[in-house]
Amino acid sequence: MWFDAILVALAVLAGSIAAISGFGIGSLLTPVLMVSMRPADAVAVLAIPHAVATSIRLLRLRSDVDMPTFKQFGLASGIGGLTGATLQARLASPALTIVLAVLLVLSGATELGRRHVPLPQTPTWRLVGGVLSGFFGGLVGNQGGIRAAALLGFNLPPRQLVATATAAALFVDAARVPIYLLTASSAIAASTRLWMLVTLGVTVGTFAGVPILGRIPQPIYRRVVGGLLLLLGCGLFVAAVRSMR
Repeated sequence: MWFDAILVALAVLAGSIAAISGFGIGSLLTPVLMVSMRPADAVAVLAIPHAVATSIRLLRLRSDVDMPTFKQFGLASGIGGLTGATLQARLASPALTIVLAVLLVLSGATELGRRHVPLPQTPTWRLVGGVLSGFFGGLVGNQGGIRAAALLGFNLPPRQLVATATAAALFVDAARVPIYLLTASSAIAASTRLWMLVTLGVTVGTFAGVPILGRIPQPIYRRVVGGLLLLLGCGLFVAAVRSMR
C-alpha cells in the first residue's frame, strides 16, 4: 500500500514536470519501476502511461506546436530516437550515458548562467540536429531530456517548446507502444494494476502542470528547464558510474 501511494505521488510529480518541461516521466519513474522488475520490462510497462500523458498534453497544447520545427527537428528526432532505441541493447554503454550526462549538465548550467547557446535556424540544422539528438537519446535511453535541451537552442516560447517536444514524443510512442504490446505482453499484463496507477498519477499531473506552463515568463522558464536538465544529467552520471563498478 505504501509503495502504491508513493508511486502515485511520484507519477503526479512526473506528469507535472513533463507538462512544464516536455520531459520527466521516463526519467523519474523508470528507476522506481526497476525496483520490482527488469529494466526492459520497466520501459515497456511505463510506455503506456507515458503515451497517455503525452496524448493528453498534446491535446491541451496542440495549437502551440511550432510546425516548421516539428516537421523538421521533431520528426527527425523521433526517427533518430526509434533507431537509437532499436540499437540500444547492442551499443549502449555506461560511457555513452556519461557523455549524455555531461551534455545535459552543460546545457543546464548554461541556462542557469543565462549564457544561452543559440542554434542555426535552418532546415538542414533542424533535420541533422533532430536525428543526432534523437539517436543519441534513444541509444542511451533518455530521449526527452536531450530533445528539450536541443529545443532550447531554437529559442521557442515555453508553450511552443513543450508542445513541439510533446508532438515528437507522441510520434515515438505511437511507434513503440504496439511493439511493446507484442514483445512484452506478459510483463504488461502482469503489471496491469501498477501501470493503471501510474497512468492515473501522470494524468492528474498533466492537468495540473499545463496551466502552470502558461504563467511562467520565458527567462524564468529557461532557468527552470535548465535546473531540471542539470538534475537529470547529475542523476544519469551517478547511475552510469555505479553501473561500472
